[in-house]
Amino acid sequence: MPVKLICASHTPLMDHVPTDPNVDTLVRVEFKGLAAKVQIFNPDLIVIFAPDHFKCVFYDMLPPFTVGIRATAIGDYDIGGGDINVPEALALDCVRSLHAEDIDVAMSYKLQLDHGFSQTLDLLGDLASKYAIIPIHINCAGPPLPPMRRVRKMGEAVGRWAAKQDIKILILGSGGLSHDPPVPKLSEATPETEVKLISGHNPSMEERRRREEQNFKAARALANGAPSVSAPLNAAWDKEFMKRMGQADLSYLDDFSEAELTETAGCGVHEVRSWVAAYAALSANGDYQSKSLFYHDISEWNAGMGISAAEPTASRGILT
Repeated sequence: MPVKLICASHTPLMDHVPTDPNVDTLVRVEFKGLAAKVQIFNPDLIVIFAPDHFKCVFYDMLPPFTVGIRATAIGDYDIGGGDINVPEALALDCVRSLHAEDIDVAMSYKLQLDHGFSQTLDLLGDLASKYAIIPIHINCAGPPLPPMRRVRKMGEAVGRWAAKQDIKILILGSGGLSHDPPVPKLSEATPETEVKLISGHNPSMEERRRREEQNFKAARALANGAPSVSAPLNAAWDKEFMKRMGQADLSYLDDFSEAELTETAGCGVHEVRSWVAAYAALSANGDYQSKSLFYHDISEWNAGMGISAAEPTASRGILT
């Protein structure tokens, strides 16, 4: 089974808040180059691990892991949008395989996906319009979060399932690295915000746009030097994490608590669970080679912006 991996940060601010034009160009050139390589690889299936940002998945039912049997991208921030081509039989087979390995993954016949999924698919060449995709949501936003150890074991189990499929598979991990977006905590929420965190499904377009514009406004203010209560980006931590994933040190974060990670790299850093799951899935195919393709801490986008690619050691360098 030929298999490749790409992991990347995402940020909806990149099309709305300007940063250094040279850095902006480097990011987009890297994605464009990878998009061309994905097209050459031409996968039969994409498995993508990604988070939600309280746009589609809420506390009324918040499993640690959910496999989409059917899925639709909501198009928030004008990124993506529309039905995802999920091969139902394969997705159900994946769920059965995970259950057989004692991984208690949920499934959804109506999984909605926000930009956490859509942006990476879009930047890599509008993949949602071209390929079959199995989306796997990881709870990275609503504490208590699944421990890194469980995330790793889930990813490994997905990888073992994938290794049995006689098809070409591209594994994507979308999320992270260090960033500290203004995500409200349920324990500190006002009654109105609590309702939105528990059951904020299908808001009006006006409400969605208002929330998006608030995010843009806050980012632009920071870009212009306004004071912030958000934690700063942590480039050193991001680079160390990317190096560890490349070296197959997948248990690196097993002993870190939620509080430690948040203090170190912001509440958004928990999205690195997507990277851990993706690399763990790849590791089920044996040793791999990995390359960090890009990193820059982009404060205007509130993103430690990292991109890595990997493949089994026996492969011939199609992505790396």
